[in-house]
Amino acid sequence: MGERTSCVVIGGGPAGMVLGLLLARAGVDVTVLEKHGDFLRDFRGDTVHPSTLRLLDELGLGERFARLPQSRVDEIAFPTSDGRQIVIADFRRLRTPHPYIAMVPQWDLLNLLAEAGAAEPTFTLRMRAEVTELLREDGRVRGVRYRGPDGETAELRAELVVACDGRWSIARAQADLPVREFPVPIDAWWFRLPRDPQDDPAGLTPRVGQNRFAVVIPREGYLQIAYIARKGSDAELRARGIEHFRRDVADLAPGFADRVDTIASMDDVKHLDVRLNRLDRWHVPGLLCLGDAAHAMSPIGGVGINLAVQDAVAAATLLAEPLRRGTVTEAELAAVRSRRLLPTILVQRLQQFLHQNLVVPILAGRRAGPPRPVLALLRRVPVVSHGPAYLIGVGFRPEHAPPFARQPAAPVNSDG
Repeated sequence: MGERTSCVVIGGGPAGMVLGLLLARAGVDVTVLEKHGDFLRDFRGDTVHPSTLRLLDELGLGERFARLPQSRVDEIAFPTSDGRQIVIADFRRLRTPHPYIAMVPQWDLLNLLAEAGAAEPTFTLRMRAEVTELLREDGRVRGVRYRGPDGETAELRAELVVACDGRWSIARAQADLPVREFPVPIDAWWFRLPRDPQDDPAGLTPRVGQNRFAVVIPREGYLQIAYIARKGSDAELRARGIEHFRRDVADLAPGFADRVDTIASMDDVKHLDVRLNRLDRWHVPGLLCLGDAAHAMSPIGGVGINLAVQDAVAAATLLAEPLRRGTVTEAELAAVRSRRLLPTILVQRLQQFLHQNLVVPILAGRRAGPPRPVLALLRRVPVVSHGPAYLIGVGFRPEHAPPFARQPAAPVNSDG
């Protein structure tokens, strides 16, 4: 017959782990299934925005998070032709406890959430547990079938299954939920370079060249680089080889010319197939999709991880009581989408606007940055940079931890 729990969460990413923790603090039996044996995967969403930092405070995890190795980004700035920079988004202007973006390896954040979850008696995290199939009875999802660490297949039945398994969600596919795809003009390639003491530790700085640009993200001990070029050019880029790629990076950012040899081969350059899409319906009876499983985001603005976390908080707030009573209706599942749909649409439309009015002109060689009127306005009225900072750092509808999930800050051992 298999095991039973109240809620199965597929995927141990930020949305899945936050949802599992919050539901467990509400007294709901919840099991998170993560297909990998650990959280150590590079070039995942590592931007933790002010809204998520405030959420961690509300959960009593802020002090522990602050002790993680991290760098802080205070602003997003574009270089200008005269060698200066124009600040597009100044996070220091935000009236929030944490007016910056924290750059933290995602595995550190997930380990922190896993430790917090382990302190809750109704929380279970199973690693190397890969979901292979949804269980259905009488027109409703009743649980999942998964492959465990020993390769054996097991069943886990539940009142609700929540898919937090990303843009290639197996649960979404098996539920036949149609996806609305939006055109995207770019792909991204991630790699890292050593960090020198003279590198700007506090800014996200684009480097612009002909038909491509790069965004330099300061990290603890190294630089993470997002190389952006036209969509569908991965095969061409790789065919040109590592020497061509190194020269291209050095041309984009001459200050890195003495470091590009650390890119050993094209295997060190990880391709991201950028998608922008959204489900019309986020649920079927017994199944709810959240985060990238419901709406894949462009990396522009780095908001995907934080939008997914906000989804998880809204879902926990709305569904904890139905799960405690043992019955979750379709109307209650639909309420999660209703609460999160507008911010999702607004973020995606903002990303589409930036694609067409910032990214495409750069890739076409028509401009090296934002339109001149925008740059002139930012020069004359720097306070305007508060608007982009708020949209990126806080968002259209930030969620707060529900009362049942809030805790005072936990004591931190002096040895970390």
